Formats: sequence, C-alpha cells, structure tokens
Amino acid sequence: MKITALEEYGLRCMVRLAKAGSGQALSLAEIGEVEGLSIPYTGKLLAILREAGLVSAERGRYGGYSLALPASQIRLKRIFDALGEPIFGSGHCERYRTSEREEGGCLHEHDCSVRDVWSSFHKMIGDFLQGVTLEDLARRKPGGRLDLFELAGSRSGGNESQAVNVANGATA
Repeated sequence: MKITALEEYGLRCMVRLAKAGSGQALSLAEIGEVEGLSIPYTGKLLAILREAGLVSAERGRYGGYSLALPASQIRLKRIFDALGEPIFGSGHCERYRTSEREEGGCLHEHDCSVRDVWSSFHKMIGDFLQGVTLEDLARRKPGGRLDLFELAGSRSGGNESQAVNVANGATA
C-alpha cells in the first residue's frame, strides 16, 4: 500500500483546519504556507475535500476554508475515501488480465487465494481508519504520540488490535 501525496497533504490540510477550531476559516495561503504547499495545489486539495462535503468555503474578506462538520464527526476513512482509491476495489483483478483472456479478468479469478489477502487487508485498514477521528489527530500535542490502534480498537470493539496481532504472527 502506498499513500499518495494527495492523501498525505489532503489529510494534513484537514488536520490544520481542525486545529484552527470550529468556525475558524483559513485562507488557501495560510494553509499552504503552514503545510509547505503551493496555493494552486492547496486549492486542488480543498476543492476535492469540499466536493466530498468535508470542507466548506466562504468568499470575501473574512472568508476561507473551514471544516463542514465537527472534527469529532469526521472519520479518517471518509477523508481517505475522498482523496484516493480503495486499497482493494472492485476493479482490482481487472488490472491483472492476461492477453489471452481479454473477455475475463485475471487468470486466477475463480480460484484466488491472493485476493483474500488484499480483501482482508482492505477491511483491516478500513476498520482502523473508521475508528480514528480528525479530532484525535488534532488533539496530539507537539512531540507527543497517539496510540491510534488503542483509539480505533476501543471504538470498534478491538478488532484492529486483533488484526494487528494476527498480522504480527500471534494467534487469535
């Protein structure tokens, strides 16, 4: 799995807006400067987030961008869904067609144990991201660390820690 620049910087912009506080609007220039991004790129990110209903924009002298919802109601999964593609989407296997099988998908589409790996990984990451809010990230103190596995696990019944333990070789 690779986190794209769009996902990384989009998440950073969202954290910046959450840290600004409820109802506090920031300009493209303010966000871009703090995050080290150009104004056009910051605008592109915020347009995507606005289209997803995560960010609102106000025009005018005191306008700018702010969160469309309280940070406590914005799950990381929703942010990543807006900014990128799923880890294992419905078209995943289509990318691995063999030239002889133009009509069908992958050579192993009916008997694929690898698909189970990607599907499980997709669910594990999705469950984890669903368990962490934007507010969780915004509350982190400089130099501090958050135990996001503990946070995510406590909100979803502990499935993430089980999945991580299994991934590390422990038995469930």
